[in-house]
Amino acid sequence: MTGALATLGAASPSLWARIGTSVLQVVAVVVGGPLLLGLMAKIRARAEGRMGPPITQGLSDLRKLVRKEAIRAEHTSAVAALAPLVLVASAAVAAAVTPLLTTRPVVAGGADVFVVVYLLLMGSVALALGGLDAGTAFGGMGASRAMTIGAISEPALLVGILALAVQARTSNLPGIVAASLAHPGWLASPQRLLALVALVVVVIAETGRIPVDNPSTHLELTMIHEAMVLEQAGPDLALVTLGESMRLALLLGLLANLFFPWGVDASGSGLVLLAALAVLAAKTAALAGMIALVEVSTAKLRLFRVPELLAGGFVLAVVAVTTGLVTR
Repeated sequence: MTGALATLGAASPSLWARIGTSVLQVVAVVVGGPLLLGLMAKIRARAEGRMGPPITQGLSDLRKLVRKEAIRAEHTSAVAALAPLVLVASAAVAAAVTPLLTTRPVVAGGADVFVVVYLLLMGSVALALGGLDAGTAFGGMGASRAMTIGAISEPALLVGILALAVQARTSNLPGIVAASLAHPGWLASPQRLLALVALVVVVIAETGRIPVDNPSTHLELTMIHEAMVLEQAGPDLALVTLGESMRLALLLGLLANLFFPWGVDASGSGLVLLAALAVLAAKTAALAGMIALVEVSTAKLRLFRVPELLAGGFVLAVVAVTTGLVTR
């Protein structure tokens, strides 16, 4: 009994440290998501010759929405109320187990690529069901379009990360990042470059950015994401906005660490974690800035062209996996 207590006491600090690291990752995604949206809006405005809103505008909008009254359509069910919560919860769980700051988050052994991808898929399905629940034409149209895009982008995301898993010989995300840190030469391999292009396309589609979707549009015939949330207001809309910004921060952070893993902590030290947080912020801000600059000079694709773009990303991901299997 004494030996068991001693073992538990010795293991507890490590466990609590990993829990604290995962909580820090979730906080970083919750705060960083709206800030990334503000940064992208600022860069787009400056590129277009405008002053633009402050970078903290996203946080101000969330605070304003939370203070408003919760209003839902008359004939909605519990699905409309639960959809924003599921969206935020799935993104938070994915952020907790993903190697954003460290290769040793809580439940690192369960942070498989399939787990993270299906957590993100759960949020997408919940949001689509929430759009359908009100029974409006625009909600159904937006949900249908979102599921059509997700049916191609989610498999492309899965296959693109599997290309890295073949090289690292594990589908565990912390294991892939740790293997990349141990073998820097892998970062310039052909399958990595192909997977990078495929995942960039997927991230743009998953976050609803140009050329797949325009997050600032209010034109009925071109809306995808905005059509699904037309019936959301007040705190519900705040949760949806927060969940989407969390997915943006999570996907950009995952993309940065899978292909540019420098700065990811492998020791669990407090000071190293702070440095890893600063490096992660710099990498995601750089990726967000590049996406914003591309958006300024790119027009939104017509809807029937979007599957062709995503299919191209899926093909690149398949080629990346094939290349990895051949050269292994």
